[in-house]
Amino acid sequence: MNTFFGGLGRFVVRFRYLVVLAWIVAIVVSSHSLPSLGSQVNNDNSQFLPSSAPSSQAASLLAPILGSSTTTSETTIVASRPAGPLTSADQAAIAREVHAVDGVTRVTGARELGASPDGRATEIVVKLGVNSSDVATQKTVLGGIQATFSRVGAPAGLKLDLAGAIATNVANQKSSNSTGSKTQSLSLLLIVVLLLIIFRSLLAPLVTLLPAAFALLVSTRFIGGLGADGLKISEITELLLIVLILGAGTDYGLFLVFRVREELRHGLEPHEAVIHALVRVGESISASAGTVIFALLSLLLASFGIYKDLGIPLALGIAVMLLAGLTLLPALLAIFGKAVFWPSQVDRAPTKVGAWSSIATRLVARPGITLVTGVVIFGALAAAALGYHSGGFGGSLNAPAGTDAAAGNAALTRYFPGASENPANIALVYTRPLWQDPAAAVAAERSLIGSGRFTQISGPLDPNGHALSPATYTRLRELLGVPTKLSAVDPYPARIPLAAYNAFRSTSQFVSPDGRTIQFEATLRAGGQQSTAAMDATPQIRAVVERAAGASGAVRSGLAGEAAALFDVSSTSNHDLTHIVPVAILAIAILLALVLRSAIAPLYLIVSVALSYLAALGVSTIAFIDIGGSSGITFILPFLMFLFLLALGEDYNILVMTRIREEAHDLPLHEAVVRAVARTGPTVTSAGLVLAGTFGVLAITGGSGSSGSQIRDIGFGLAIGILMDTFLVRTLIVPSVVALLGRWNWWPAKLSQADTTPDERAPALAGAAGSASET
Repeated sequence: MNTFFGGLGRFVVRFRYLVVLAWIVAIVVSSHSLPSLGSQVNNDNSQFLPSSAPSSQAASLLAPILGSSTTTSETTIVASRPAGPLTSADQAAIAREVHAVDGVTRVTGARELGASPDGRATEIVVKLGVNSSDVATQKTVLGGIQATFSRVGAPAGLKLDLAGAIATNVANQKSSNSTGSKTQSLSLLLIVVLLLIIFRSLLAPLVTLLPAAFALLVSTRFIGGLGADGLKISEITELLLIVLILGAGTDYGLFLVFRVREELRHGLEPHEAVIHALVRVGESISASAGTVIFALLSLLLASFGIYKDLGIPLALGIAVMLLAGLTLLPALLAIFGKAVFWPSQVDRAPTKVGAWSSIATRLVARPGITLVTGVVIFGALAAAALGYHSGGFGGSLNAPAGTDAAAGNAALTRYFPGASENPANIALVYTRPLWQDPAAAVAAERSLIGSGRFTQISGPLDPNGHALSPATYTRLRELLGVPTKLSAVDPYPARIPLAAYNAFRSTSQFVSPDGRTIQFEATLRAGGQQSTAAMDATPQIRAVVERAAGASGAVRSGLAGEAAALFDVSSTSNHDLTHIVPVAILAIAILLALVLRSAIAPLYLIVSVALSYLAALGVSTIAFIDIGGSSGITFILPFLMFLFLLALGEDYNILVMTRIREEAHDLPLHEAVVRAVARTGPTVTSAGLVLAGTFGVLAITGGSGSSGSQIRDIGFGLAIGILMDTFLVRTLIVPSVVALLGRWNWWPAKLSQADTTPDERAPALAGAAGSASET
């Protein structure tokens, strides 16, 4: 490996200007030829469920009414006059709107459902020939629909607003783009400030950060292209990509820049220092990135789409970052040379004893006490994780304030109290059409209401707030035929009351064309669809639906909607946790064994990650549940926290352990530990602060975005975990284990045959402490 990285270093140093130019060309070409990542974000997390999930199967049952999510989607226009009932001029304008919308590209049909009970509003349902997860196309189509509002000559006082899940998701996507930009900007600012403090130099922060920024620009475009080709991208993916590339990328930069500075202080010329540093830490950087990539690719085994679709984008981002770290960063260091560290001096000078030298000396003198103390502290924090319980994870289904979708949803709730922009959908399938046996709907509704689980239910016989008797429904079907073919402005038979006529027209939202599938839209007594209580109530609601199906003679039934989907997401997530974590552990353990040439070290390094993970989960539980009073923590946190701490924590393990191994070739092991901890302590501390800081930014900016508390939980949990990993596990606990195990750390490699006796320890430590620090 030294030969490879030596050759790479010489190539990059020799062609340093061409390397920089190649990266600039890559940014320009990708920016002009590929879509942005933000344009592909989808905030509806229920769309990431597998087709085998019960809520997905229920949605399939409702396809004859609502359409198939793979080929169609649906939005609603609410036309309302807050000051009074709709006028004839309003009705004429609404008819023109229906006609205008029907001409918008990708709109497959538009029709008015009927007036509200108070006559002040009506709904226009618009069918789109767009996949329900294709947010980019939906955004374009909705823009075209909104453009028609100003062209139909609506009378003064008539409002036209978009409403429903599609309009809300598009509005939230715009908010996500803003959140992503804010996260990126604040992360860059934080990293620059930290690097200025760390290096006390003007140019070093920019040189260290620039490769990460270049990698982010290139990878977001590539991933945006994958999104345009069908890869589903959530807001979680977008935000994690930003903080991961900027945070981990800066870490890899610190690994190399610190080593270059060390080589310069040893008297090497700048170009030789870059080559020598790349030989020494190139393998560590590659292995560190490799652990992250392996961990991320293990997500391809997941059933839950958000996990599965995280793998490729984030792994691609880290791969691009690794390439930048091994080519662009050495090229920049070779171009600027010692000027990178100005005004700090990097000429050969006597070394001084620093804080990490003193810590390492005490640690090696009493490794057992250090280890036991650390395990007790982490064990106490981990015990708090017993109080963990999960909360919802739905993404935002409330449109941002001030948007057209927010106004439309409010109008929908106001004028159609039986409707909801986010209802629970109950599907029932029968052998006979409803108009031949309307008593089935009566029996089903009676059973549902009798359960006491719902505060409001709308169905085939109560579609818009005006109730229809079974006999009336059957008679209207005989007289009027298919409700989708009826128009609000056409003359209706004089013997049919207007309210009944409009109610029958609205039944098309609850009854399939063949009459054999019906749906009820329900509001749960447990709470809103996004709430943890509603999610937890899903098994009981499904049991209620099964009883209603039995009472009414339905042959199939199901429960769809956000709460049911979230329950299925939670179940799928727990399943993935038990199946993917062992695979990720095994893959990373094998990589560690290859990099460290040891079968023993990977065992306690993996255990150290598990210890810091449980402690971080315990701190999160204390912060959000015990102190913050939350009903639960987003259930994606344990999975992502373990995966990222496993991968990112091993980055620091690799840096520390490879440096101990490097020093152990020439020094007794305990002296090698002292020198390695002293040399890598500043690097690990700096890298940990940068990475934890970027996740802290994620907690702040993401927590105020459309996905709310779930991003806050993830950002805070990972920041705490990384800080504990940095200051306690990697720099104290792991070196203590190394000191206790002695030569067995490297078994079965040849290095395990070297022996360090206790008598060698004392005279060695003083010399190591005096020459180790490079801070």
